Amino acid sequence: MWPISVNCSASVMLRETAMNKALRAMPGWLAGVVSTVVVLLAWELICWLGQVREVILPRPSLILEDLYGELGWYMGQALYTLGVTLAGFVLAAVGGVLIAVALVGSPLFERFCYPLIVGFNSIPKVALAPLFVVWMGTGYEPKVAIAFLIAVFAVIVDTVQGLRSVSPDILDLGRVLKGGPIALFFKVRLPSALPSIMAGLKVALSLALVGAIVGEFVSSQRGLGFVIMSAQGVFDTVRVFSALFILAVMGLVLYFLLDAVEKRATRFRAN
Repeated sequence: MWPISVNCSASVMLRETAMNKALRAMPGWLAGVVSTVVVLLAWELICWLGQVREVILPRPSLILEDLYGELGWYMGQALYTLGVTLAGFVLAAVGGVLIAVALVGSPLFERFCYPLIVGFNSIPKVALAPLFVVWMGTGYEPKVAIAFLIAVFAVIVDTVQGLRSVSPDILDLGRVLKGGPIALFFKVRLPSALPSIMAGLKVALSLALVGAIVGEFVSSQRGLGFVIMSAQGVFDTVRVFSALFILAVMGLVLYFLLDAVEKRATRFRAN
């Protein structure tokens, strides 16, 4: 009996090793698709076996049916939200990097302005949203402003950290080689800080999407935030989940696009 059990254990270990190798060899996007399908199937099964009411938790099949039936309308709402998100993100990226450069380059500016930046970031942006509607109206501008304010702090913090993480020995070497402040910034500080900047931009991109939805919650007649609020008012849970599904897909696509940009921008670190 003992040799048989040893052989069985060895065969099980071999199968587990082969399975682990197959899982490691699976591309990242395929692994994500597989895990998503497994979660959706489990969700569908739980709702079907538990006979969960649609208003509480709709089945994925109902959500996909709703998306397919009104795909054009949903895409129009998604494009509006995407435009607000990208506008807020671009403003946060440019403004955040410029503010971070000023903070690192001027101790006086940092001493007076950094506490104000931190304090302003501590204010809930949902509380500011009605004020932006009063100041800017109910159009595109207040939503972009909210997306910018929610996203910009992440860019500032990570960019400051990246710019200050440059080795003093490298900076001294640049000065010995007669490098001026501008040359040192563009040839030494900025390339060294690029990974930190990209990390901040990834966080800011997700926060800009959140800000766009917050702005649409407060005052909007378009966008996925408007879809969620209007559907919630009539207990149309299927439509709420349809909008959430599109938001999740949008966030994933934007994140991986920015990740591809980061890999191209930081290729020099792998050499």
